Amino acid sequence: MAADKIVLGIDPGTNIMGYGIIHIKGSQMQLVVMGVLRLEKVSDPALKLKKIFDRVVSLVDEYKPDELAIEAPFFGKNVQSMLKLGRAQGVAIAGALSRNLTVNEYSPKKIKQSITGSGNASKEQVAAMLKTLLNFKETPEFLDATDGLAAAVCHHFQRKPGKEGKSYTGWKAFLSENPDKKV
Repeated sequence: MAADKIVLGIDPGTNIMGYGIIHIKGSQMQLVVMGVLRLEKVSDPALKLKKIFDRVVSLVDEYKPDELAIEAPFFGKNVQSMLKLGRAQGVAIAGALSRNLTVNEYSPKKIKQSITGSGNASKEQVAAMLKTLLNFKETPEFLDATDGLAAAVCHHFQRKPGKEGKSYTGWKAFLSENPDKKV
């Protein structure tokens, strides 16, 4: 584990994408920034994806993270929602890979369990625990921001040998690990 690194965490979404960035110095975590990209007023689905890609690239260019931790799509009943979420996640990953970041994917349950000790924790419980862990006072208006932050913190907690999380160092590594994916 690197003694000094910056991790970008993303909670992908086509209406609201949450993000959080932490700086890790030794075993200490420090909040750098968290926020959301609001897209609910953008009607063109392709334009939403472009805005997600552009925002991820701008976060990487501005804060120079070493790694991306992203929440994996969850399996729900609405197939259309899952497809949209998968596209949002895909362009966020593409944005990170375009800047040569290592990509790490975690299930929503794994992120919640890592932060609160329970894989069934609510967004409010995750936000409350993050406030304690990272010593910030204000709860953001949209809990998508703390969800993105939770992905980054989960990644920090999981970066020990044998822990869950898929890592890719670029397109070639991703494709070699996923030969069934088409380019």
